[in-house]
Amino acid sequence: MRSEIHVLPQRSAGSERQLVSHHFGRNQTRKKTYIQASLHADEIPGMLVSHYLRKRLLELENQGAIEGSIVLVPVANPIGLNQDIQGTAFGRFDLGTGINFNRGYQHLTPELIKRIGDQLNGDPAFNQQLIRRTAAEILDEVVAHDETAYLKKTLQSLAIDADIVLDLHCDNQAVMHLYTGAPLAERGMPLAGFLQAHALLISKLPGDDPFDDSCSRHWWELQEHFGQSKTIPLACQSLTVELRGEADVNHEYAQQDADAIIAYLEHEGHISLVVESEASVVVPPPLCVPTPLEGVEPLVAPHAGIVVFTKPLGSLIQAGESVADLVDPITSEVTTLRASVSGVLFARIARRYVHAGTRIAKVAGHHAYRTGNLLSA
Repeated sequence: MRSEIHVLPQRSAGSERQLVSHHFGRNQTRKKTYIQASLHADEIPGMLVSHYLRKRLLELENQGAIEGSIVLVPVANPIGLNQDIQGTAFGRFDLGTGINFNRGYQHLTPELIKRIGDQLNGDPAFNQQLIRRTAAEILDEVVAHDETAYLKKTLQSLAIDADIVLDLHCDNQAVMHLYTGAPLAERGMPLAGFLQAHALLISKLPGDDPFDDSCSRHWWELQEHFGQSKTIPLACQSLTVELRGEADVNHEYAQQDADAIIAYLEHEGHISLVVESEASVVVPPPLCVPTPLEGVEPLVAPHAGIVVFTKPLGSLIQAGESVADLVDPITSEVTTLRASVSGVLFARIARRYVHAGTRIAKVAGHHAYRTGNLLSA
């Protein structure tokens, strides 16, 4: 293992933060996996999963079982990790700007089109290398004016040439679920099987340029722009992995999830453990099918009150079924919140008193109906 320290520019005199990346494997010309944890720095499960991944990757490296290279960033956001407000962790937004740490990454497609249009040909391997090299050059030229912008540039640069990108997050309270680009849906199903995800949410344009999208979106957009005359592969399988809820931090889950990720990488040929005479890695039957992010229904509290959930996480909800009751503690008025779509109740809020307009739960419906920015703040 080789560790690299990426020094972030000082936000204030006398202060300095570092981003650390661990690099496993020795062949930099073959397959590459990039894994980062806790970009939203108050989402801790990914950090513990990274702890177990690091131990296993060290063993695999010593066995010569890593095909190419694997980059692990166990703490993707040292800025957010240092933020708290009166003892409460505040790692989702930059306190200085209010901007979400998982928004506003570089959308590379327009500049790639300008630079590579006359160089592409019918050789997918050549085109893949050209696009990756040019994307890295574009990112290198980005001027980062502050610490957070520099962090985002560094993370995207570390991942831009990877075949697989896994961004480890978690929700407030949730069952395991994944996000990926719609053109990558089928290729995301093995990971959904290994992790036993309850939902695989897909979209071509979720909005606001999140990290995972910035690593893979340009591949299908370049395909669409140049058409069949230029053979452009979908060269990056980028997924956001939501490791249940914020409080789901324990050794059992972390070991289980790390093992699942290792099995997925073996299935994808990034790790070689199975000898040729044995069967290939078997993907466990998945618990879900890909469903559109545009089909997710956020249930919104119509007034303030106490939230009493009537269905457990992971429940299959039918349209019209109750998900929660909202109790006004002063008037004793009870409002039943019902899903308008059928699907899996995959996430909900942890607070039990909410204000009017608060999103309290999410149901993964099968039919797209929402437009615009599809991600929460």
